Amino acid sequence: MDIDVLGALNVRENGVSIAPTAPKPRQVLALLALHADQVVPVSGLIEELWAGKPPRSARTTLQTYVLQLRELITAALQKDTPGQGELPRSAKDVLATTPGGYLLVTGGGTSDLREFERLAGSGYRAMDAGDFPGAARKLREALGLWTGVAFADVHTGAQLQMEAKRLDESRLCALDQRIEADLRLGRHRELLAELIVLTSRYRTHENLHAQFMLALHRSGRRGEALDVYHRLRATLVRDLGLEPSSRLRRLQQSILMAAPETPLSLDQTPATPQQQPPAATGRGRLAQV
Repeated sequence: MDIDVLGALNVRENGVSIAPTAPKPRQVLALLALHADQVVPVSGLIEELWAGKPPRSARTTLQTYVLQLRELITAALQKDTPGQGELPRSAKDVLATTPGGYLLVTGGGTSDLREFERLAGSGYRAMDAGDFPGAARKLREALGLWTGVAFADVHTGAQLQMEAKRLDESRLCALDQRIEADLRLGRHRELLAELIVLTSRYRTHENLHAQFMLALHRSGRRGEALDVYHRLRATLVRDLGLEPSSRLRRLQQSILMAAPETPLSLDQTPATPQQQPPAATGRGRLAQV
């Protein structure tokens, strides 16, 4: 089974989609796919579907959705060719009922989420080891797995909404580190267009703005780098009642005093990816070049 959740939901068995079009069965499949090869409790599925206000028939209705998914799986399994001595699989083997809930069995198939986490982890380790070309490559591969917002075409309840936010934060962290790796490799001019878009989207994310300032400064555009700082400060004060962090203020002062060709660095201890803060404030470590 192959699973994609980093964008539109796509679950395939033998290359055949088993994703239903009806909203609630699709929601059930999304939660099962997110936790593939793990038991998802019936109570968790009911909470996801009905947000604390389940109908009396909730369990029966959930069983109906599971049966609908198994019908799709059965159709996909018709293309299955068991090896010699192997028994043919049934839909109940792929979507199993357990004492506590339901289990979607991938059978060693692919998962874009698991591959993202593997590649991003490799990228973080490369960053820690000072292998910036390797980090940029691995993190770029990880980010390339995303095709949109997680579960983009799924009606999400509280659990899937929370997971979508968590995944977006993981993506943003990987993006932040990939940009830092590119800055350390001297790719400041190549980053400018991307950082224009990102700082417009994440208007209070300090680290992205710091990276944009550094890229502009290294491209000989000091005035524009200082404009980025002033726009961020105005947004932080207006929207959050906060001044920029001391590290960002130091970066501004460094740009004011340095010649465009002077490389800048910030005297600070690098944080691990797990220490990155939420995207809402973006007070992560500032990039260095």
